[in-house]
Amino acid sequence: MKKANRTTTLPSLCLAASLGVLTACAGNDSASNVVAPGAEKSPTTRTLDAGAAMLQSRPPIDALNAYLDGFHFYNGHPDVQMEAHHYCSILNEEVIQCVIYDGNRQDAKLMGVEYIISKQLFNTLPAAEKALWHSHVHEVKSGQLVAPGIPDVAEHALMNKLVNTYGKTWHTWHTDLNKQLPLGVPQLMMGFTADGQADPAMVAERDQRLGINSSDKKKARADIIAAPIAPGADAWRQGNVIQIVDPTETPHRH
Repeated sequence: MKKANRTTTLPSLCLAASLGVLTACAGNDSASNVVAPGAEKSPTTRTLDAGAAMLQSRPPIDALNAYLDGFHFYNGHPDVQMEAHHYCSILNEEVIQCVIYDGNRQDAKLMGVEYIISKQLFNTLPAAEKALWHSHVHEVKSGQLVAPGIPDVAEHALMNKLVNTYGKTWHTWHTDLNKQLPLGVPQLMMGFTADGQADPAMVAERDQRLGINSSDKKKARADIIAAPIAPGADAWRQGNVIQIVDPTETPHRH
């Protein structure tokens, strides 16, 4: 199995606000996959950074108040897998938007985005659109999707909200394939839907680094009720694989 070096929620606004405080202790333990080419920041650039940090407001960035860690694979290539660090903002009770990085340190590279919607909204989508989305049932129930740094009770509540949601994910910088720049075209990503699909070594390495146990989380989430997956999601399982053809190269190969 090819394995890359390194991968959602409709919580109430009060839970989200709590997460904004609780997640402050999580992170800074997962390095980026690549070093971007370029000269080190000059003193002038560092001064501009400091001034902007003090003087400019960043409401959309400040709204990223939930940190989730899980795994993705390239649609059509389930053997090419990676860890994805999600930083999410809750737009309302049925829509979440996340930016995805290849690590949780300051130099992490922005890999892509994920949009998350409720089952109710998913069911309103046209059939062709549904094929772009993946379910979150297995990610939650398997214990593979985690919210590092928050108490177990808060994480359990978060996963209970997340289990019946659907995500559409595009990766734009394929650092898992050791690309030092965002080359090529965006690629549609999917989430795992059954045991045995995710590389156990990848999951074990993540668990050890974050100090968690996915198997224990799976047992603790046995009481989370998952509705049947809505027809049209996880279309790759029925052979309907959608992917953008990269005119520069085959992006899923090293």
